[in-house]
Amino acid sequence: MRPIAESDIRASFVNCTKGEAKRLALPRDLADAPWDDLDFLGWQDGAAPDRAYLVAEFGDGPLGVALRRASGGAGRMRRTMCSLCLTTHTAGGVSLLTARRAGKAGQQGNSVGLYACSDLACSLYLRGKKEIWAAGKIQESLSVPEKVDRLTTNLTGFLSRITA
Repeated sequence: MRPIAESDIRASFVNCTKGEAKRLALPRDLADAPWDDLDFLGWQDGAAPDRAYLVAEFGDGPLGVALRRASGGAGRMRRTMCSLCLTTHTAGGVSLLTARRAGKAGQQGNSVGLYACSDLACSLYLRGKKEIWAAGKIQESLSVPEKVDRLTTNLTGFLSRITA
């Protein structure tokens, strides 16, 4: 992913108002983000644990979506899988994230959701830059470029449902 300026990130959001986009908390380490290893920029709001944000290349430029994390979750021993990168986690490592749809559909309360890595570090997990420390990690025979293609396809599908 290419580095994105703060103003471009704020302008990219399609499912919140301009005022909400202006007020949202950007990652503190934005300048130090590992851009070469990212397929999308995802972060949690440090002041509001139920909020998360995702910005990805989509169409002609960046597209940002505001997400809400569902409260509660699976038990400690239950393994869950991220719908984007297919990494399995235990103990809250995957969360249900919902996004208001863009435009009139979102104004009418329509939303879409997916189960994703709670920290939105999917790109780092599939490249082996961030490890999960759980027994029973699933080994895949796919190469990293194949995993990236799968992640990109899954992410494009999710973003398409938001913008449809």
